[in-house]
Amino acid sequence: TIHGESIVMRLLDRSSVFLPFDRLGFSARTAEAFEGLIRRPHGILLVTGPTGSGKTTTLYAALDKINAPDRKIITVEDPVEYQLKGVNQIPVRPKIGLSFASGLRHIVRQDPDVIMVGEIRDLETAEIAIQAALTGHLVFSTLHTNDAPGAVTRLQDMGCEPYLVSSVLNGVLAQRLVRRICLACRAPDHPEPADLLAIGVTDASDVQLFRGKGCDECRGTGYRGRIGIYELFRLTEEGRSLIVRKVPAGELRRHAVEQGMVMLRADGWARACAGMTTVEEILRVTQEDT
Repeated sequence: TIHGESIVMRLLDRSSVFLPFDRLGFSARTAEAFEGLIRRPHGILLVTGPTGSGKTTTLYAALDKINAPDRKIITVEDPVEYQLKGVNQIPVRPKIGLSFASGLRHIVRQDPDVIMVGEIRDLETAEIAIQAALTGHLVFSTLHTNDAPGAVTRLQDMGCEPYLVSSVLNGVLAQRLVRRICLACRAPDHPEPADLLAIGVTDASDVQLFRGKGCDECRGTGYRGRIGIYELFRLTEEGRSLIVRKVPAGELRRHAVEQGMVMLRADGWARACAGMTTVEEILRVTQEDT
């Protein structure tokens, strides 16, 4: 710039990258369903959300949960943010031609049981991941989509064949991070009816909600720490049929909800009812969730 260099710096707090599976903040129902997906023998499991929504932390927790001496796990990441004991982790190195796609291609030849690809960014990576799943591997990866069913649309937009996606995709977890109310200054809150309606709540008269007033403990913000809110889409036979038919994303989403998927805002509302976060926070991180 005219005043000198402009720098953006990312500080990696390794102590916050890894959390045990039981500290991710899943509801009991979501935890049971997600654990079932990560213990499948083969297929693809995707975690979606914007940058900084905790996707890598969730995948690390999943790998740690299923890690065992007799299970070979290999990852290709950009970068390797946390070293997992007993896991072969490979950092992407563009200068020598080691990309997600090329790394994944070589990983498959190493006879792994589980593969984690940091992100599916292009058709080449997606196709290799699908082929790996078809040949008996369990593949974890991430995408940038607004919701869980939207991951299917993103793969199709990349150029993946719908029949292949329907064959290998086991499930998709969408997630966001919301700020946790500071316990030192927590006080009753009365959100605007319009805000409640925006997250699908018509009557909150029987619920005690909270917000942080701001104090020295939270530096006046009213929040201290963060928690996750989640949306888990598990593929059923009917869902696979809808994917093959290339139905619009909205129809796939309606099917997922009918099959019991709890949407991000609904999961966030449960956290608000438990006194963990605010309606304002839920709306802030789910602006695209309509």
